[in-house]
Amino acid sequence: MKIGERGQVTIPKEMREKYGLLPHIEVDFEEAQSGVLIKKKVRHTSPVDKVYGILKKNDSTDDYIETIRGR
Repeated sequence: MKIGERGQVTIPKEMREKYGLLPHIEVDFEEAQSGVLIKKKVRHTSPVDKVYGILKKNDSTDDYIETIRGR
């Protein structure tokens, strides 16, 4: 591969798929002993955000709590 006139390179499709380098994903460049390392930026999300909406319940939280309490 060659670096283009504007400093662009193409990451092979197999590597993009393997490492989740999708369009609009932000990456960081780090100096490494053998050259340059490209790392995908990882957004830190809260544990609540990771599971929010996973149950797909239509009931309100209050109704659910009353149900599990047997009321």
